[in-house]
Amino acid sequence: MTDLHLPDGSLSDGDDPVMLTPERAGWTHTGLRVLHLEPAESRVIDTGPDEMIVLPLSAEDVHVVVAGEQFTLDGRESVFARVSDFLYVGRDSRFSIAADRGGEVALATARCDRAHPAKYGSTDGIGVEVRGAGPATRQVTNFASPDTWDHADKIMCVELLTPDGNWSSYPPHKHDDSPECEVNNEEIYYFRIGRAGTTDYTAEGFGMHRTYTGDGVIDVNVAVGDGDVFLIPRGYHGPCIAAPGYTMYYLNVLAGPGGERSMAFCDDPAHHWVRDEWEGMATDPRCPMATSAGVVGEANRG
Repeated sequence: MTDLHLPDGSLSDGDDPVMLTPERAGWTHTGLRVLHLEPAESRVIDTGPDEMIVLPLSAEDVHVVVAGEQFTLDGRESVFARVSDFLYVGRDSRFSIAADRGGEVALATARCDRAHPAKYGSTDGIGVEVRGAGPATRQVTNFASPDTWDHADKIMCVELLTPDGNWSSYPPHKHDDSPECEVNNEEIYYFRIGRAGTTDYTAEGFGMHRTYTGDGVIDVNVAVGDGDVFLIPRGYHGPCIAAPGYTMYYLNVLAGPGGERSMAFCDDPAHHWVRDEWEGMATDPRCPMATSAGVVGEANRG
C-alpha cells in the first residue's frame, strides 16, 4: 500500500513543496500541487486531463492568465489570516501564474471528463461554517463544496481551521465504496500548523490524525506537522487534533468516480452518538477563526 502519511518535504519537486499526482497517490482521481513562487516569477501550467482550483495559501496579488483572460486573486499572507478568493481552471487548459511578492499557491486537482471554462470565485460567495461544539468546535470554509460551487465536473474542496487543543473531523466518518456509503471519494488532507495567538506557521508545532477501517487493514495514528500530506483512499478518518499551543489548518481535496459531486459521509456507528451531545452545548468562541475580512475569532489574537 502507498504510504498514507507523507511528511513535509517527501513530495517536493524542486522548490515546490508538494507535487502529488493520482499516480503517485496510488489511486485514480485526486491530486495536489503546492507552488512556491518567487517574487514576480511567472510559471506556466498545463492542466492536461485535470480540472484545477487555484487557491492562494500564503501569496497576495496573484495574477493568472487563462485563454487570454486575466484574473487577479487578492490571496492572503497566511491560511490563518483570512479566507481567500480562488480560481477554477478546466481540463485541457494552459495558464500562467505569478505573484507580485511571491509565496505559496495550492493547485487542487481532479481527473475529470468535462471541460469547463475558467471562473473566478469571490470571497463574497464563500460560506464559513462553525461545526461541532465544545472541544470539537472547528471552522469549515466551504469555498468549493458541492453546495456552494457548482462550476466543476469532479473536484470538491473545503478548508478546516481548528483552534489549539480542539478536535475536528469528529466523529470519525468515511465516504468510500462500502455498501452503507452514498458516495466514494478519494480525499487529501494538506496540513499547515500555526502558533496560537498569531497567524504564523511553525515547524515545531504538531497535531494528531487518525484513519482506520473496520477490518483493521488500515489503522494509522500519526503526529502531523506543518506541510504534511495525508491520503485517505478508504475508511474512517478522524479525529484531527490540534495540540495545545498550536492551531491547525487542513485543505481537503476530494473527487471520486460517481456522476454526482457529493461529500456525503457516514459516521463510525460506535461514535455517532457524540453528535447528539452537541445539542445545547456551547460552541467555542474562538470560531470562526477567520473570514474574508481577516481574523475574527479569539484563536489568533495575542
